[in-house]
Amino acid sequence: MVTIDVAVLLAVIVVLRLGRRTQSRSRDDEKLTVVIVPALGVLIAPTSAGRAIHDILGQLANGITQAGR
Repeated sequence: MVTIDVAVLLAVIVVLRLGRRTQSRSRDDEKLTVVIVPALGVLIAPTSAGRAIHDILGQLANGITQAGR
């Protein structure tokens, strides 16, 4: 039996939705994307990949802050 990780499925959906042309999106289409992306973030956050992304973004933000001084 094949199992599909929900986070991977949502990531594929987000990539496919964002790859479409902007002119062809309806308002409902955009609203659905706005709901899906935070749901993906909630699913990824507690994983090791989510922690790695958090650490990388933290270091990037820290570097930008240090460069601004």
